Amino acid sequence: MTNLTTSHTLGVIMNGVTGRMGSNQHLMRSLVAIRQEGGVKLPNGDIIMPDPILVGRNAAKLEALAQRATGARWTTDLDAALADPHNQIYFDAQLTQLRAPAVQKAIAAGKHIYCEKPDRCQRRGGVWPL
Repeated sequence: MTNLTTSHTLGVIMNGVTGRMGSNQHLMRSLVAIRQEGGVKLPNGDIIMPDPILVGRNAAKLEALAQRATGARWTTDLDAALADPHNQIYFDAQLTQLRAPAVQKAIAAGKHIYCEKPDRCQRRGGVWPL
């Protein structure tokens, strides 16, 4: 009997990854390493291959990091990345004060969310969770 393996690509929006933790820990040591190992093999033999898209404000930094990350996609347009149905996960490593509005956009776009701590934001009148 032939064992047919199916490969699934999973678009991962990585916002704010030009910083040390985002680029080293989350991108290079995690997603790029998984890609270099051939993806994540599921018990049924299927493979999940992460397909990161780097998002940020500085195009030059994003392009350089994308080249280091084995040719990852990149953009400065968060709204376009969120609108793309291929991208199913939103990861946020931005500065704390920039995080809440972007995470709220990702939630509204129906993305699965993973973000660095803190998971709540200080606002006039109290603290509210993302």
